Amino acid sequence: MSSTLFKFPSSLFVCLILFGASVLAQGSSSIPNSFPHAWPGQPHRGFSSEWQKYFEVTEKLPNITGTLSRNFAGNIPVNRAGHPNNTLFFWAFEHAGKNGSLTAPADSKNTDPWFIWLQGGPGSSGMIALTTENGPIHIQPNGTWFINQFSWHTLGDVIWVDQPVGTGFSTSDSKGYVPDEDQTGEDFVGFLSNLVKVFPSLATRPLFLTGESYAGTYIPYITKHIFQTAKPPVNLRKIAIGDGSLGSQATVEHLPVLNVIETYPVLIGYDPEVFDFFREQTHLCGFDLNLTYPQIGGTFPTLKLVRPTENSALLNPTEDRAKALRDSVSAKFVGTHGEDAFSKRDELFERREDGIQKWKRDLAGRANGTIDPFYGCSLLDELIDYAVNFTFPWTNGEFDVYDIPDATNPEPFKNASTFFNDNRTRAALHAPTSKDWIRNFNYPFGSVHNRSIGNQYGDPSVEPIAFLSELAANATAKNVSIVFYSGNDDSLVQHRGTEVIIQNMTFGGIQGFTRKPSTPWFDDDGNFAGIVHQERNLTYVLFDGAGHLVPMWKPAQALVFLREFVLGSNPNGTVLGNNTVVGGENTTLANDFLPGGDEVFFGNSTTSGTSTIPAATRSAWASFIATATASVPVSAKADANDATRKLKVMDLAAGSVLVCLIVGATILL
Repeated sequence: MSSTLFKFPSSLFVCLILFGASVLAQGSSSIPNSFPHAWPGQPHRGFSSEWQKYFEVTEKLPNITGTLSRNFAGNIPVNRAGHPNNTLFFWAFEHAGKNGSLTAPADSKNTDPWFIWLQGGPGSSGMIALTTENGPIHIQPNGTWFINQFSWHTLGDVIWVDQPVGTGFSTSDSKGYVPDEDQTGEDFVGFLSNLVKVFPSLATRPLFLTGESYAGTYIPYITKHIFQTAKPPVNLRKIAIGDGSLGSQATVEHLPVLNVIETYPVLIGYDPEVFDFFREQTHLCGFDLNLTYPQIGGTFPTLKLVRPTENSALLNPTEDRAKALRDSVSAKFVGTHGEDAFSKRDELFERREDGIQKWKRDLAGRANGTIDPFYGCSLLDELIDYAVNFTFPWTNGEFDVYDIPDATNPEPFKNASTFFNDNRTRAALHAPTSKDWIRNFNYPFGSVHNRSIGNQYGDPSVEPIAFLSELAANATAKNVSIVFYSGNDDSLVQHRGTEVIIQNMTFGGIQGFTRKPSTPWFDDDGNFAGIVHQERNLTYVLFDGAGHLVPMWKPAQALVFLREFVLGSNPNGTVLGNNTVVGGENTTLANDFLPGGDEVFFGNSTTSGTSTIPAATRSAWASFIATATASVPVSAKADANDATRKLKVMDLAAGSVLVCLIVGATILL
């Protein structure tokens, strides 16, 4: 490689992007232009093992104490013609306790596993996971660091990557951002072809390609392009996707909302009428798909996300409702302390109830059997609005779509930006000087910001579900296994959507699973960790008590999962030829939802209180759900109505108690 590998244009544009539940549009039409930096010692020839010494991180990292495995970092080009400055940034850690594992020479007999981790976004840095989820060093909200004993590099070499080009410390010229996911796949294969020249053993050792969220779109496309490459640069063994965007927005975000409510009915204050409303909307939107095991009736129809009507009869009332409730209830909750909290509780509860009844009256004004004109079929948005207006502690103003029971506002924020943009870190990691590292940014597909095309992010690519059946067939032929996993506390990409996608794809010659997932799995301490199911080269794992970022909330369980179901071949949950299931099937786990926890956390930048749901309320709700969701004759409706009446009484008691919780104490009933 010549010394002109990296070019240095004179202009630089740094974007500051606001990120929330969805990526917001940039205020400027300018597209960042960035390029890698040639640090002292960079070789002048093409990629080879000579580059290992250059990429090795030898300088002390600021504020990091303790011993780290040997690690390597820097930018590697993607080999796209006409775009020499398009690179991907990587930070690789050797298998803990096995010095030299990453720099071993090429050896076809070397079967040591290695992992790649990709973040989502689109436009989110893989360093987020390295510093907050499954990496060796973790930042805390106060800016201090600790060594993560559950890091995935304790099981093998792991490489965290910023991609597509231009994300995190990866670079791109202003015209070089990927136009679609096929280009993402091509770029990644180009990156891999250079990576294995630097670390030759990686070419033949088994690769486990992992990631979460929008990586559920990246990974299938990358896998497809690896399969299409005549001589793939790597030996792909398994792909593992967590809470992945495998389908349309309608499928992964809005279809599962009723399941979200069933998992955490506290979101709607255990109100049967509100539940019935969301159940009706789910039906009207075509989201109440019938999952059967085995799946019968062919593939599901394409779901259309009905948009709100322009001249909504509920537009102004809803806006007034939102503003009034936030101003009156939320402000009082946040600003009231001590005895005053108890003296005001009746007034606040009355305001909350008035608001709920107004919301119900507004909905009653529409024609029966019609989609809510204000929200259309954006049911997750409607659920969020309901919770932040009417349900404590979300009335404090924060709804974490990634972790339902976390109602802190603002949340404790783990941001490694100061660390990565420290010049000492930048030099140690051989990172570019042409840009600052940011966690997330609004990815400009095709080097433009245009949300009028493609999906909600401006990505014009077809969703992976369109080719997952073909991908699964090719994967089986090439001895590549597929793993999908979900966190039960995630509402943004909830597990119901993943289950719909599984039942809508064909693998092993059959559509969907033939048995409903209902086999428990356990962590190393023998605690229930969730549900596992395995059939015909596809594994599905549900994590109890984890949100969207599974390794963040359940680090120990995530490591067990990686060891047993990704790296290993634990047969638990496997359907055998005689139609029995290894580990058995638990009928209590065979419902469409796994009940969430009984605690919701709240506070300001830290957890200062815990709202515990009374056992009586949970019991009454379970009785209501058992009758409300079952196929029962009309004569059985009296039982459901009786359960509803009991629930309303319980809800009144629970509502009064919740207001008291603002003093920061945990109340157990």
